[in-house]
Amino acid sequence: MKIFEEFKMIKKTGIALSLALLSSSAMAAEFMDGAWAKQACDAWNKSGVLTSGLAAMPGDMFGDGYKWIDNDAGRGYKMIQIYRDGNNCGPKNSIQLNIAKKDNKAMCIYGGKPDGKKMNFAVDYIMHATDKNWACMGTGSCGVMGSMMTGKLKFQGPKMEAMKVMDPFSVFLKLTGKVPGAKSACK
Repeated sequence: MKIFEEFKMIKKTGIALSLALLSSSAMAAEFMDGAWAKQACDAWNKSGVLTSGLAAMPGDMFGDGYKWIDNDAGRGYKMIQIYRDGNNCGPKNSIQLNIAKKDNKAMCIYGGKPDGKKMNFAVDYIMHATDKNWACMGTGSCGVMGSMMTGKLKFQGPKMEAMKVMDPFSVFLKLTGKVPGAKSACK
């Protein structure tokens, strides 16, 4: 009887493990697709540097207490669109993060495909790079300024604002290396 009970337990454990593996592989996202963007949004919200640092910047390099999140053109949020260059990817494969002020923090409220709203480059950003350069920035091996200056990171948006928040900007770029995703060719 005891052997039979142990067999049932092993069978249940095996089934549970199989289901866990299936669900984790189903959750694996393609790098910078809609599912990946949702995971990046969740990762943003777990980063104190991004959520708190972009809502209040005391002691920033300009000394003016600039609040990145407040520069939203009165819209209530900022948009960041990013995509991969090469590998059959491009602007058609962009993802979007919407960042809004909630509870005095810069919180990601949307991560997915672009929602069709018009970008305002006084407050919003588009960034793109090759997979190789995203990987370099994702590990922190390529610094933000160096990546921008050498063209590894193509950038459209308020450049002076980005300079004011260089440390959080660096943390954001490192998210591209922390959020897992396969880098196969875009469809």
